[in-house]
Amino acid sequence: MNLIPIFLIGLFGSIHCVGMCGGIVSALSMAAAPSATPSARIIPLRLVTVGKMPWPSDQNHFMYLSRVLAYNSGRLFSYALAGTIAGGMAQSVRALTSLSSLQIGAYWLANLILIALGLHLMDAWRGLRRLEALGQIVWRRVQPAVKFLLPMDSPAKALMLGAVWGWLPCGMVYSVLLTAMLSGDAVSGAKVMLVFGLGTLPMLLTLGVLGMRLKGWLLDRRVRITGGVIVLLFGLMGILRVANGLPLSWLDAICISPAGATH
Repeated sequence: MNLIPIFLIGLFGSIHCVGMCGGIVSALSMAAAPSATPSARIIPLRLVTVGKMPWPSDQNHFMYLSRVLAYNSGRLFSYALAGTIAGGMAQSVRALTSLSSLQIGAYWLANLILIALGLHLMDAWRGLRRLEALGQIVWRRVQPAVKFLLPMDSPAKALMLGAVWGWLPCGMVYSVLLTAMLSGDAVSGAKVMLVFGLGTLPMLLTLGVLGMRLKGWLLDRRVRITGGVIVLLFGLMGILRVANGLPLSWLDAICISPAGATH
């Protein structure tokens, strides 16, 4: 139950992924799509017909989906590994000294990033675009080193490329990574990041399948405002709790207690 809000942050915040890396994800997906005809590659997997574009064979469906799933599996693996490292580092430091001040500071920062992300999705503040630009710069520098993985024409290549992609700069990932650090230990940190990654999975899987057609819908102002408000509320709720000295657990934040417990 404590991980449900993390999943929701990933689910609604993944609209941000469309703006930040949707173009590259779509390009990678198109590179991996079955090459029946040039026009057919406009929409990867071709679940949406374009003109008289033919439907792919079942074999092509399976091959393409296996690459998309492998790519996202690699991305989730990197998220979980990052959470393991963050939680393990915090656990090691805690064994030596008190982490109370560090925890409070990290909690403030994590929720401020969520607020910034919410405002960014609502197009009310564009400060995160600098981080997006950094992610693009990092990708351009990393791409020559991983060019042997392109085109993404096999599940093995897709898995490794997704693992690389999971380490690119992203404000939303950093926010949840701070939460993973506050989780207490390496296993809990891995769980936090894995659940967050699973939250982003529906959006990025669908983006990989439908490509730019889905991107146009997700960049609709109403969709972005809805996702932004939800992410913003999570950040504000966290800030209010830490400012008032309340427990930092999400279970307390959403007023869920074990059966039989009293308030």
